[in-house]
Amino acid sequence: MFESLSQRLDTAFEGLRKGGRVKESDIKSVMREVRMALLEADVALPIVKDFIKTVRGRALGEEVHKALKPSEGVFKIIHEEMVAMLGEAGRLNYSGSAKPHVIMLVGLQGSGKTTNGAKLALRLRSEGRKPLMIAADTYRPAAVDQLVTLAKQINVPYYEEGTSAKPPTIVKRGLKQARELDADIVLVDTAGRLQIDAGLMDELEDIKRIAAPAEILLVADAMTGQEAVNIARGFNERLGITGLILTKVDGDARGGAALSMRAVTGVPIKFMGTGEKISADTLELFHPDRIAQRILGMGDIMSLIEKTESVYEEEEALRLQSKIMKNEFTLQDFLDQLQKIRRMGPLGKVMGMIPGMSKLQMQADFDNEEIEQRIKKVEAIINSMTPQERQHPRILKASRKRRIAAGSGVEVRDVNELLKQFKQMSRLMNQISRGKMPNIPGLSA
Repeated sequence: MFESLSQRLDTAFEGLRKGGRVKESDIKSVMREVRMALLEADVALPIVKDFIKTVRGRALGEEVHKALKPSEGVFKIIHEEMVAMLGEAGRLNYSGSAKPHVIMLVGLQGSGKTTNGAKLALRLRSEGRKPLMIAADTYRPAAVDQLVTLAKQINVPYYEEGTSAKPPTIVKRGLKQARELDADIVLVDTAGRLQIDAGLMDELEDIKRIAAPAEILLVADAMTGQEAVNIARGFNERLGITGLILTKVDGDARGGAALSMRAVTGVPIKFMGTGEKISADTLELFHPDRIAQRILGMGDIMSLIEKTESVYEEEEALRLQSKIMKNEFTLQDFLDQLQKIRRMGPLGKVMGMIPGMSKLQMQADFDNEEIEQRIKKVEAIINSMTPQERQHPRILKASRKRRIAAGSGVEVRDVNELLKQFKQMSRLMNQISRGKMPNIPGLSA
């Protein structure tokens, strides 16, 4: 979501990275570039002005002049102020509300309330909670059916009365059902409109009065742009929202909506939703420090570790390490690791979490769709092999390669290329596991 902003800021910081004494003219030049980068990313003008004013004031102060490396001091200030602008870390707050704790999801039509409500229910259940979903959107075509389908898919209880009853009445009876089922969290999927109107807000206020929600989360499309500010302000003034869920953050969004909505409402971004797939890893907790690091090209090692831990068991990781050290890493192991990496998300996104890799990623012009097609080709080739061939690729002679190529719909040269890459990778992994510095052409020490 923040790729374009990150690229612009990377250009702005180019002069600072050279080190040495930082002059007032240098700071003004950097601030000018940062200002343009934020505006181009759709951050609202008043927010940009406040940010630049604060950073400039601190950058021209004593903390930079006294720093051993003034350029790093300026960079540190920008990072700290960006974290402050992004707000606190995402977490749900149930204090002051009785069980079942109600989470009310609001937003415009098409923002992704129902889908992300299901993702949140799945996440809460994985944390040991007992959620129940209420279908209170009786206006959007098939909204109730969608909620019922998703609730069944993730095996979470739900309450619905179709589209005939009034939403406040449905919520009242749904809460009664939740108590009978001993649910401790209730997610209320409310109706949206194409734009904010009085009727929508009156109905939402009635639901709020009945449900006494612990959280009122505005579900907002990250690709909305400048209009996001007006949407957030409108819902906040009438309902007093407590947090934000940004959806479609993996799309072609400039990222300014996130910064603007957070600053205008004063409430934290709690979650970020990616894609339509209903799974725990497509609704991420919001970490402002990690997002700021990504924006500034510093990577996001913590998120990468968490993603890795979600697909690797400790025992399995030790077993894999042992096989690599003994030079017993097979094509079947290679296929297993490929499939695990795919579960971590798009490769471009994973690379962006590694410090220093975001710039390399831009230079390489990473195309996630192209990479996905290549991975599928590799999977097809390996799946066309017998178990014995995967374990001992040395037995793959010409006739076997022709059979594998025909079975996977590729050319024999594709099979040869995969075997060559696998051999090189196995040798490299073995050297690294033994603490040796591998000899990689094109890389200097």
